[in-house]
Order: sequence, then structure tokens, then C-alpha cells
Amino acid sequence: MGLQDLLSPQGVIHNLRAKCKRDALQALAEKASAIVDRPAADIMGTLLEREQLGSTGVGDGVALPHGKIEGLSKIVGVLARLETPVSFDAVDDQPVDLVFMLLAPANATAAHLKALAKVSRLFRDAEAREALRGADSAEALFAIATADQKHHAA
Repeated sequence: MGLQDLLSPQGVIHNLRAKCKRDALQALAEKASAIVDRPAADIMGTLLEREQLGSTGVGDGVALPHGKIEGLSKIVGVLARLETPVSFDAVDDQPVDLVFMLLAPANATAAHLKALAKVSRLFRDAEAREALRGADSAEALFAIATADQKHHAA
């Protein structure tokens, strides 16, 4: 499984404007809603439930919100670069400007964890984070995220 299996060009938001974590999650939920044909409110509820367990802000300006949605047929990702970083209650207390949301089918436990690991590997790479931050369009964000990077292989 590569990131190209999780992310489509329609699932990328360049320069997302958000004033806070909740705004960012709402925008991601709305984008995902159009892709997976589920109400944005249901997706938002799932994301907020997960955030109550602990922030998905993993450090280095990155957040990986995720959750399981009943009735999905596959794992779907939404990638956003925020125009201005927002507080995300991240583990390192740094604001977040790169967000990769994953939604998985309710029964996709192992696949969900593998997908999270795949996305985590991308964002652990400082060069990849900087390339994403420097992307000048949604198309560039998509290309960088889905590039065949051998050192990100599972």
C-alpha cells in the first residue's frame, strides 16, 4: 500500500484557511464528505471523538487525525497544508500546518494501522515536510505526497 492508494487529487487542500483546530477538522470533514459520500457532520463527530482520546498532533507541525466510518469500502485520505499554522495541542506544543486525515472502514483495524504508519513515515522525513510546505499548488502537494520514495516503503 502506497500513499497513492489512500489519497486522490480531489483529497488535497492547498492553503487551507483555519483559525483553530476545530476549523481545520471541519474543512477536512467537508472535503472528505464529498469524496466518501457521507455527511460532514458524521465525519466531524468521528474526528472529534478521536481527538478526545488525545491530540493527533504528532509534532514537527504535523497532525494525523483519523477515525473509522461505518460503510466505507476503503481507506481514504485528505491532505491539507494550512495557510497559517494553528494550535493542535500537539505533543511538542508546536502549531500545525500539515494535516493528513485518514478515514477507514469500521472493520479495517490492521489496514488502518498500516495506513497510519505509512503516512507517519512520510511526515517523519524532514525533507518531505519541507517540500510539502513549499508546494505552490494542490497538484504539487499531491505529487510530493505520492512520490515513490523508497525510504518510506513499508
